Amino acid sequence: MKSRVLIADDHELVRTGIRRLLEDLGCEIVGEAATGEETVDRVRELHPDIALIDIQMPGIGGLEASQRVRRFEPDCRVIILTAHSEGPLPRALLETGVAGFLTKGCAFEEMQEAITRVAAGERYVSQDVAQRLALDAVAGGESNPFDRLTGRELQVALMLVSGETNRDISGALRLSPKTVTTYRQRILAKLEVRTLADLLRLAIQYNLTAPDQTA
Repeated sequence: MKSRVLIADDHELVRTGIRRLLEDLGCEIVGEAATGEETVDRVRELHPDIALIDIQMPGIGGLEASQRVRRFEPDCRVIILTAHSEGPLPRALLETGVAGFLTKGCAFEEMQEAITRVAAGERYVSQDVAQRLALDAVAGGESNPFDRLTGRELQVALMLVSGETNRDISGALRLSPKTVTTYRQRILAKLEVRTLADLLRLAIQYNLTAPDQTA
């Protein structure tokens, strides 16, 4: 039986490439999405077996989208796609219950293995991500300042570094403006930075985002 897959990435060229790969694997592509909000809407509309979600998308982004998919469509298995294997995102996402974690530079054979195992009800973490998580565990300490943040704080931080305003974040995450301001202050304090510009530089330094993706 073919796996029904939704592809979520804000770059059309990336979606096209992944579509071709998955079609070669015998998957049925039921839809595509370019933002976090659209991803959640399309999953709820199309009920795919698997959703491949890019972590860095406009709007609520891949982290919040994955959490909402898990909440609204628990039968949909989420595989995260990311350009970076380091940073706090793998840990935070695996804690939410995503089924897989792949880097965009993975080989065709690895994507095939991930799809096969996730479709069978297993979990799959790409080798470079698994190695990084293991090394962090062995170190037994904090290797990344963003590890100090809770899941919600990390989500707000991601939206801040992508250029979202407090009002944008308030609407997208359904939080009061006052709560968003509190989160923002708490994030800056925990990361020991004073301004949003400092936060942007820290996010780039620790591969939380890329320079061309910041406001």
